[in-house]
Amino acid sequence: MILHQLAHARAGDKGNRLNIGLFARDPRHFQHLAAEVTEERVMALFAHRGCTKVVRYDLPRLHGFNFVLDDVLEGGVNGALNLDGHGKTLSFLLLGMEVAPPG
Repeated sequence: MILHQLAHARAGDKGNRLNIGLFARDPRHFQHLAAEVTEERVMALFAHRGCTKVVRYDLPRLHGFNFVLDDVLEGGVNGALNLDGHGKTLSFLLLGMEVAPPG
């Protein structure tokens, strides 16, 4: 199944660092998402953008996660030639990830 069926997300930036908040639509899916959406899988998903590091911060009381991705914005707002230097639309890339259905 596609991640967006289980979660919603919001992205932002600080320089060349992307921040994605990912939150379970149903709190019962938090542990399943924790197992499926790992730092390694997110790093692989963003590898084509030059990502060098991913750190996931778990937010269990909010049933979500904060992912911080380094070097993924081609230099950031002032240095990138891409149309989305802020990385706002990159949450949709994460939400397109395939995950196993919750058991």
